[in-house]
Amino acid sequence: MKQESSSLQPNLVPVHALGRDLLIECQWLGLDRAGKDLVVFLHEGLGSASMWKDWPEQVCDALDCRGLVFSRYGYGLSTPRPHDEKWPVSFMHTQAQDVLPALFEALALEHERPILFGHSDGGSIALLYAAMYPGRVKAIAVAAPHIFVEDVTISNIENAREAYLNTDLPRKLGRYHQDPDSAFWGWNDIWLNPDFRAWSIREYLGKVRCPVLAIQGEDDEYGSLEQIFGIQAVATQTELCILPRCGHSPHRDQPTAVIQTLTTFVAHLDSCIN
Repeated sequence: MKQESSSLQPNLVPVHALGRDLLIECQWLGLDRAGKDLVVFLHEGLGSASMWKDWPEQVCDALDCRGLVFSRYGYGLSTPRPHDEKWPVSFMHTQAQDVLPALFEALALEHERPILFGHSDGGSIALLYAAMYPGRVKAIAVAAPHIFVEDVTISNIENAREAYLNTDLPRKLGRYHQDPDSAFWGWNDIWLNPDFRAWSIREYLGKVRCPVLAIQGEDDEYGSLEQIFGIQAVATQTELCILPRCGHSPHRDQPTAVIQTLTTFVAHLDSCIN
């Protein structure tokens, strides 16, 4: 992929992963900052590259860094999920272990040590990637991550299902996904699968060696603060940021506070190195 293309122009990158050839929607930011840190943004379970809007660009400007935003398979402009394909319980593990490395290889980023910023499911994938490939990441920041399944999570995902069936939510998601059914039902079906109730990534947290920033809103409708407390209990290097008047999307509810917290976190990384 030619990185000299416009920083705001999405590109479809051929990636071989999951035993097939995929096209993954990618967007580069701050390519004029050669040699600077690279922040890779991992979206939520219903997210996509475009759903971040201009927030990643604000982050890259504040941190004076490069950025990579992409849509996972089944989301955004990436290859849609066939409607008869169900995500397995291990879908986030597979994203971290197989798909993310394949994307980095396709983009010639194998030798980079990026900072990962993951939201919700993307935060869980960031934690898993850092645990599986500890030498390949400089740091991770996770916002509203999941490390185990809670009743409140399932309850609100059930509410989302009702909204998708009975409101204009499909039309709204269609602004950000070429196939909103691919995005929604892939996410909703696996989270409401009874087999998923036992899902947990707590056993991986002790393998995370890099610095970790864990952010969560006090009013997160999809998880309690036990999620980020659980990360810090095992990965003791984790810094916590708990935001008042903030729900499941800290970067939307408290964008300035999150950017300020990220700026301090990354500056501390650089001061430790220097």
